[in-house]
Amino acid sequence: MADRDLTNAVVAVVGATGGLGGAVVEVLAGRGARVVRAGRSGAVDVEVDVRDNTAGDVLVDHCISLHGRLDGVIVAAGIVAFGDLVDTDDVVMEELFLTNALGPMWLAKRVQPSLRDTQGFFVNISGVVAESPMPGMAAYSASKAAAAAAMESIRREFRRAKVQVLDARPPHTETGLATRPLAGVAPQMPVGLAPRIVAERIVVAVERGEAIVESSAFSS
Repeated sequence: MADRDLTNAVVAVVGATGGLGGAVVEVLAGRGARVVRAGRSGAVDVEVDVRDNTAGDVLVDHCISLHGRLDGVIVAAGIVAFGDLVDTDDVVMEELFLTNALGPMWLAKRVQPSLRDTQGFFVNISGVVAESPMPGMAAYSASKAAAAAAMESIRREFRRAKVQVLDARPPHTETGLATRPLAGVAPQMPVGLAPRIVAERIVVAVERGEAIVESSAFSS
């Protein structure tokens, strides 16, 4: 696949107000992309909730009506919870899978026709736990691993439509997410990567047409 030029590309960032999503917005804007900031609340261009299976329809309608096209979607929305499995509430487990796994799948399903028209790209950020599940994060790790597995299958399916699908698996990043868990308390962790570094690597992967960015491919 030839290098992708993001100049004037219409790219929606879902979770744009988060620590990593905000950094992705900045990097894309620096490439000359027309960024559509999407999320549940805050300073966004369109309100979407990945837990709603019609969120992708709302996103597409907004981008088409405002820009006439959609060239890419980057999903930087997600939630985390900590604690041993036996101590994790069932509702928390359901919420993790709804947001981290089903949400990206629903989005991919709804936006594929528009991305097919532009031979665009779809990115989901699963994270290092998709590769290395952690004790005390069983439900969270499983939800991210499920998303990574889905992206692998979707990549092969979307290939026929010439849509790039990328699964990014950054190591711990200083987004502040660990301080806002759905449940539990974060364990002691070393200082993570800066969001800007992670965002830059993800955007480079889009430009290069990569399929997976493993945790080892991110560096400080």
